[in-house]
Amino acid sequence: MYIKCWGSRGSIPVSGKEYLKYGGDTTCLEIRTKSDDIIIVDAGTGIRRLGNQLIKEKRKKIHFLFTHAHWDHVMGFPYFKPLYFKNSEFSMHRCPFHSKFVETILSKVMAPPNFPVKYSDIKARMTYEDACPAEFEIGSVNIVPIPLSHPNCGSGYKFIEDGKSFVFLTDNELGYTHPGGLAYTDYMEFCSGAGLLIHDAEYTPQEYKIFREWGHSVYTDVLKLADEAGVKKLGLFHLNQERTDKAMDSIVKICRQTIAEKGQRIKCFAVKGDMTFEL
Repeated sequence: MYIKCWGSRGSIPVSGKEYLKYGGDTTCLEIRTKSDDIIIVDAGTGIRRLGNQLIKEKRKKIHFLFTHAHWDHVMGFPYFKPLYFKNSEFSMHRCPFHSKFVETILSKVMAPPNFPVKYSDIKARMTYEDACPAEFEIGSVNIVPIPLSHPNCGSGYKFIEDGKSFVFLTDNELGYTHPGGLAYTDYMEFCSGAGLLIHDAEYTPQEYKIFREWGHSVYTDVLKLADEAGVKKLGLFHLNQERTDKAMDSIVKICRQTIAEKGQRIKCFAVKGDMTFEL
């Protein structure tokens, strides 16, 4: 399983010399499987660059998964150029909600006066998969959804291939249980033994005193979760829009010092744009 991050910023894209290392694009992940399927998770602004890459490779068949419908996770969708090629084939999985969630949300993103091209004018052939089952497969990868603790709900995912697992939990608040969300212990069990965990770590402990219940986690809680779940690699994600490269480096340094002091073996880092992983 090959994983690439095309955007790890939270809430809104940013630019400037202080954001060069970790990047400014919002959430978009690409997963390539042993069966040569391509799965895109979320359509933040990072999906624009991914679309350009897929056109270069002449890749036409793509699976889409969404964690939730907040703006920073769907705002890049209209700028995904493969949408406008009639030979593109998209399998749109209706996670995390039921009924016509995907069609409704994405059509709103492209509805006038927000965008000049209507959702109904998309040339790509799009098929819509049934609403999220408890577990499903895309080629060689088994996918297990889990409810997020976040305002307006959402889904996190575990991707399993050849006995190795990758867990993606963005926009998940460990310190507070939102309606529809789960308890800390549920997320700990879900992440148990993961080879790679990428988890929302937007706030410092000081910031969290102000932004509690906003739907995001403090990085100390995330580090604790990774330790108690026996995770091998931990990627800090949904980087705060004001978090400079220097400030993010400081957070990573604190996490690594904590890991060393406790004799843990977790490899911890902040996820940056264009970062890749193989499991």
